[in-house]
Amino acid sequence: MQSRKILLAWLLSSFVALGAGKPNILLVMVDDLGFSDIGCYGSEIETPNLDRLAANGTRFSQFYNTAKCHSSRVSLLSGRWCRQAGDESLDRAVTIPEVLAPAGYFTAMTGKWHLSRQPTDFGFQRFFGHLSGACNYYKGDKTFQLNGEPWKVPAEGFYTTVANVDHALDFLGEARTEKKPWFLYIAFNAPHAPLQPLEADYKKYLGRYDIGWDAVRTARLAKQKKLGLFGRDVEPSPRPANIPAWDKLAPETRAWEARRMAAYAGLIDRVDQELGRLIRDLEAKGELDNTLILFLSDNGACPYDRLNQGVDREPYLPDTQWTDSTGWAWARNSPFRYYKQNQFEGGIATPAIVHWPAGLKLKAGSLVHSPAHLVDVLPTFAEVAAAKIPDVFPGREPTPLAGVSLAPIFAGKPLTRRPPIHLLFGSDRGLRDGDWKLVSFQSGPWELYNLADDRAELHNLAAANPDIVTRMAKQWLDMSLNVLHAPARETTPVAATAKDHTHREWSVYDRGTDTGTRAKSTGKKKKSD
Repeated sequence: MQSRKILLAWLLSSFVALGAGKPNILLVMVDDLGFSDIGCYGSEIETPNLDRLAANGTRFSQFYNTAKCHSSRVSLLSGRWCRQAGDESLDRAVTIPEVLAPAGYFTAMTGKWHLSRQPTDFGFQRFFGHLSGACNYYKGDKTFQLNGEPWKVPAEGFYTTVANVDHALDFLGEARTEKKPWFLYIAFNAPHAPLQPLEADYKKYLGRYDIGWDAVRTARLAKQKKLGLFGRDVEPSPRPANIPAWDKLAPETRAWEARRMAAYAGLIDRVDQELGRLIRDLEAKGELDNTLILFLSDNGACPYDRLNQGVDREPYLPDTQWTDSTGWAWARNSPFRYYKQNQFEGGIATPAIVHWPAGLKLKAGSLVHSPAHLVDVLPTFAEVAAAKIPDVFPGREPTPLAGVSLAPIFAGKPLTRRPPIHLLFGSDRGLRDGDWKLVSFQSGPWELYNLADDRAELHNLAAANPDIVTRMAKQWLDMSLNVLHAPARETTPVAATAKDHTHREWSVYDRGTDTGTRAKSTGKKKKSD
């Protein structure tokens, strides 16, 4: 009898060691998605699968990214501010898969990497995707890899969004064979430019955006209010002076812009369709209930209107490459101001959906209004997976975590501690501490907002609260220097005098559509981001 008890105990310990009972974890990041671009955040775009996850899970109304592609990926994977983690090198951090693998997890990734080396150098046991910041949806590029080796993109029948889920399903099959819990990270390129939807997805939306960005934004704001998305009324930002009213645009510009938004919508719709395919697989395998799903975007909508190729052709042709539109970026970020790379809410606020029936104690369809950030993802996953976060790691010098675990929120409890959220990319900077937010547009004068009353940052309170500005500016600088070790060019004092908030790559309308809405002289192609 005693020997049987010993054997049973050994079998039980082995079962636990293999990760039985631990949740699977599916992390999904999309690229350049606007805050209101999916149905459950206000959009008219058809996203039934994401909406279903939200209806059966929870949504965050104040979840933040870093306003930029690569820095968001660093913070997401490392639980640290981008500069603090060593930037793209990640040499002052450990990553989510490096934390979860020792806890018995099978780790896999598909999609966009955009950091140094490749995922298989940072704990991912399987990887399919591209190392670049963006690629042609139909032709890919020369950076595609499969499990650490170069992978040649097929000449026909290839589409990145579909291929990402094809390979994700293959990797999950391997995890099931090994009888391990799994961590799968899917980093979709969509809806990042070039705007190259599949033909059917594009034609589904063709004509829907003839009403223009003013009408679309008004409808999205009304839907957000009906959804009770923010838990209170939010005064929306007005249309910026550099974006014309839709009915003031030339007819040919309206036609071009309507087609461009249809292309965006098709890209987003396809992400939802492919996630639906993955979710159906989880249901068929009996895994959906105990899979923690987290859906996020790396930054707000992109306003950078660069060189457009083939404006007079269809966007689903592989050699057609359309880029972004500032007018639609404003509508897509409803109700906020500004865009990708800016540390205003339009740049940093991400839709965030959590679905985990076996683990969430919140009411299905609930909304969480507590601030959170990408740096919180690693400590959250570590806690729910009962995984240890190492203080030392071969070849690296890990810094302390910047994030906190969101597991108490999942359990229906408030967070007892929320450190200030540091915001920095290039010359754009900010700090959120409680309800106060300090923010600077391209190193312009500090602006101060109380987000409890003014989520869209319309009423600058800096002049009336100089002591708060001084305190928060000092806090921002102290963190920049002593935690992030940011370079000197990113910590110089802000300007004393405000200038117009403009950017040379924002759309300039009605200058002809042969290279898009921008003048030819500003259409130089830029490095992908």
